[in-house]
Amino acid sequence: MSRPGKSPQLDAFDRKILALLQRDNNTPQRTIGDAVGLSAPAVQRRIKRMAEEGVIQANVAVLDPAALGQSITIFVEVEVISETAKQIEEAKSQFAAAPEIQQCYYVTGEADFVLVIVVPAMADYEALTRRLFFGNNNVKRFRTFVAMDRVKVGLSVPVER
Repeated sequence: MSRPGKSPQLDAFDRKILALLQRDNNTPQRTIGDAVGLSAPAVQRRIKRMAEEGVIQANVAVLDPAALGQSITIFVEVEVISETAKQIEEAKSQFAAAPEIQQCYYVTGEADFVLVIVVPAMADYEALTRRLFFGNNNVKRFRTFVAMDRVKVGLSVPVER
């Protein structure tokens, strides 16, 4: 895991490796090595170091929500009443624990949080709102946006400077 206040030093080889891994994390290290001009063991050492430093946070499969019956994507702005550190941490914990919430951001502006939610049906979203928003005395209001189409979805980070 990366240390607070200290950014890992990434060279051009690291950035090229990361770009390839973001496209396909199953790319063999030999193939990555050939593409970036390093040996497979050198690539393996670099990947291990970047994972230990927290640059690489997870190795996951990206799933199609619709294929799993989670066909509705909803974005929600949540405004809280009180922003004490304790209450913000409680909200973060509650949102992080909800499996329907794919992403949660604590933001500036009128809203305090922006959530990305996937559910199979609007009835499931209604039940979630009762549990997370109406059942929470610190939620002042929330605003819902239902996605009509998934135009671009991903978590890729630009790696070239």
